[in-house]
Amino acid sequence: MKKKVNIYLLISLLLISLPNIFCQENTRIQIDSAGFFEKDDKKFTKATVLTRDNKNKVKISHDGVDMWCNQAFFYENRNYIEAYGDVVLKQGDTINLNSQYLEYDGDTKIAFASGKVKLSEPNSVLFTDSLYFDRNKQEAFYNNYGRVIKEKQDTIDSKIGNYLLENKKYEFKINVLLKNPKYKINTPRLDFYTENGHAYFYGPTEIKSKESNIFCELGYYNTNNDTGYFIKEAKVDFNNTTILADSIYFDRNLNFASATNNIKIIDTINENITKGNYAEIFKNKDSMFITKRAIIASKQNKDSLYIHSDTILITGNEENRVIRAFKNARIFKQDLSGRADSIHYDKSKGLAQFININKKLDLSFTKSKKPILFNFNNQITGDTIILKFEKTTNKIDSLIVFNNAFIIEKDTLGTGFNQISGKLLQGKFYDNELKTINIIKNAESIYYLRNDKKELVTIDKSKSAKLKIFFKLTEIEKIQKINQIDGKTYPEEEFTENIQLLKGFNNRLNEKILSINELFKLEKE
Repeated sequence: MKKKVNIYLLISLLLISLPNIFCQENTRIQIDSAGFFEKDDKKFTKATVLTRDNKNKVKISHDGVDMWCNQAFFYENRNYIEAYGDVVLKQGDTINLNSQYLEYDGDTKIAFASGKVKLSEPNSVLFTDSLYFDRNKQEAFYNNYGRVIKEKQDTIDSKIGNYLLENKKYEFKINVLLKNPKYKINTPRLDFYTENGHAYFYGPTEIKSKESNIFCELGYYNTNNDTGYFIKEAKVDFNNTTILADSIYFDRNLNFASATNNIKIIDTINENITKGNYAEIFKNKDSMFITKRAIIASKQNKDSLYIHSDTILITGNEENRVIRAFKNARIFKQDLSGRADSIHYDKSKGLAQFININKKLDLSFTKSKKPILFNFNNQITGDTIILKFEKTTNKIDSLIVFNNAFIIEKDTLGTGFNQISGKLLQGKFYDNELKTINIIKNAESIYYLRNDKKELVTIDKSKSAKLKIFFKLTEIEKIQKINQIDGKTYPEEEFTENIQLLKGFNNRLNEKILSINELFKLEKE
């Protein structure tokens, strides 16, 4: 029992002493100097009035903070100061607070300043009409608009602001505007670190400049080196180009952007839309590349031309635009599709080249990857295929196939194939439809001749120096042989299997791309 009594006594004594302990923590406000002292309880309600003289202001100190003013009301019983006229509060080398009026509570260490308030720290200056300063939390707060100036170039306006001294961080809320000679940032909330110039914004944010406009709902910007990272509805507009993506990195000095995931790049001048999952854009060099399901759509009159590959590289201004698609490149429009290892399009020349860049690989691979075009029912292959476009309309004008040119057309009613092969192929288009083809050197053909009733008349197989093919309604209408070397016609029953195919025949009609979605089919080939 004796031990229990002692414990109870100890607890009781501790509880009794707690108020005294806390009182000891609250240091008293000190009056360091004043020109005049006046104490009149009836006139000043228990306050001592301190007034400056001609030489010096009233000086007050409290627990690491010094204050100066023209006049002060000191409520000693409350450990409280009201300061008037050219008030200065200084906390070490970190904070200088200027105002026309100041209230300071020595017990809570909370100050309230009003009238031309100016809060200075090593990296910024805050201006506002009224300010709360909590020395315990080392936080300053305003709720009736304020302006922060950093290094005389960045200004930040907001309705509400909170400054955390230990972190050297401002928290701005409501109608936040960051202004710089080069840009403006509008956002509902901004966290700003004065030491390194880092800005973090939350909610719908817009960054405007002469060169670019940026939008996002979550992002970061380094005001010292003009770089930023934007996520959530990220969008960058610069020089007639719009970039949309899940995330965008932007370097204003280099005029450079990189984007990641669900990318959509809109070129309003060239009427191109490029998509993919990673891209880098160098506007100063008029270049960009995009990869990971990369695809570019170019408007051509009422139709669009789509190019897809592993990687797409775009260079040059609008007049000299060059598009390079490599690694399993594919092309699609309503009346034309094709594949190649690489597709090279030069706008200034109006040329698109379909190239096999893997010529040194094994024969089976080279054969399967040989450039190929499909125009309606016609399959066209060769070592290199070139399409020429009209510069004004972007319509297909002509076609050239170098080395091992081969055309396959499925016979409309039978099981056979119309076939044409040769060294060089030259084709002419009208309204994007293939109308004539010239085969030059080593020309060979197999042609199923049908009458007006679509009945098979005969099968023609021949060799000649040249061939000219005429198309009607997307099908072979007539073949004109020039300097025929050898030829023979066959009835269907005599056209045996061993003579039905020309050398180099490779039926790839199953590779014909029928829609935009099929551009991504068999990507891993």
